[in-house]
Amino acid sequence: MWDLLLRGGRVIDPASGRDETADVAVRAGRIAAVAAGLPGSRAALTVDVSGRLVLPGLVDAHTHVWHGATYWGLDPEPLAWRTGVTTWVDAGSAGAYAMEGLRRAVADPSPLRVHALINVSGLGLVGRTGEHHVLENLDVDAAAAVAAQHGDLVRGVKARIDRHTVGEHGLEPLRRAVELARRLERPLMAHIGYGPPDLADIAPLLTEGDILTHCATGVAAGLVADGRPTDTFLRLRDAGVLFDLGHGSGAFDFAVLETELAAGIEPIVSTDLHVRSVHGPAFDMPTVMGKALAAGMGLAETVAAATVRPARALGIDAGTLEVGARADIAVFETEYGRFPTVDVHGGVRESPLRLANTATYAAGRLLPPLAAAPPPVWVPLSSAQRGAEADRRDRVRTSVRHLDRPEDFDEPFPRPDRVPGHGHPERTLGTEDTTTTEGTR
Repeated sequence: MWDLLLRGGRVIDPASGRDETADVAVRAGRIAAVAAGLPGSRAALTVDVSGRLVLPGLVDAHTHVWHGATYWGLDPEPLAWRTGVTTWVDAGSAGAYAMEGLRRAVADPSPLRVHALINVSGLGLVGRTGEHHVLENLDVDAAAAVAAQHGDLVRGVKARIDRHTVGEHGLEPLRRAVELARRLERPLMAHIGYGPPDLADIAPLLTEGDILTHCATGVAAGLVADGRPTDTFLRLRDAGVLFDLGHGSGAFDFAVLETELAAGIEPIVSTDLHVRSVHGPAFDMPTVMGKALAAGMGLAETVAAATVRPARALGIDAGTLEVGARADIAVFETEYGRFPTVDVHGGVRESPLRLANTATYAAGRLLPPLAAAPPPVWVPLSSAQRGAEADRRDRVRTSVRHLDRPEDFDEPFPRPDRVPGHGHPERTLGTEDTTTTEGTR
């Protein structure tokens, strides 16, 4: 007998090349069969999902989920059940000094899978920024030893490289992060933002399998210029460096992503979800996937970028519905139309598709509804965001009210008048020197 049979949905599983109407059977927490016309008599429970998308559980390669221990951390469980994300990668919340604490936090009984990128700074992300200001905290030997103790949890290395984070030390934090990643034989995820260091400085230190996150940010110089990716960006692509969206609160620009897509570059789709971006404009993975669609990515490509591609990049056994795989499954209703969606600079595009999660299964078990806690007191929200938060508390299954106008958001991350090298028209709001945060978070 099967424990569960999902009948009649459109199954998209890029890992196996499947995109067809089929049934999905689950037994003992694993995918038991995927085919059309599976007999309902063999299932303890049959759920009709006809007309809906049935996807592998989504894999978010860039999140911050050490809730209650860092400035950025949020609790993933109140999000997972209504967004389809079953595998979460915490990108640098913990360094060597605190990895044991992160392990304890994610080891509590939970149906979700959480992996981590160890921060090259032992401090991790306890504050908004500045973890690289004291180089004594970037102890590669200690970080390597700790990562070895937590090898099943640690899937790579994380370093935020922008002027607010590195301070006077320039590229030295990145050099240490590279050394750590090479010792661990794991990929390095390098964050870019307000330079210096700029992309041209960072690029020579990255190699095949490394990940450049915030690849469609509008504030980092050297990504695109004159309507095309820069030669530096293309050299990274040719060297096998991977690109990660990492939307966050301030790191997504439609024009930059469109330029990259036009050149045949498709990034991993991730949210950089944390206690600020969860209130917009990132919100959650289905919303960010909708923005990828709005920028020109196809549905199957977007699903791959949010499932099997990040899983393979980090060596995680996830992101597929192949027989024998863990039964992490996300079911979505699809609404076709013209849905406005906004980037972090007020740019608006229309997505042709809206994804609304109706069920999320982790190891074959339906995740129950769970309400999120209110935001921490240090999170700045606009009046529209505060209203949406109040609305969320009144209605559980919703992302909530869709905020899709630039005026819905205050400007917690000022926009530059112009960042040389990214090829954008002049912007007139604010100057990036007024911010004390990292700028692309």
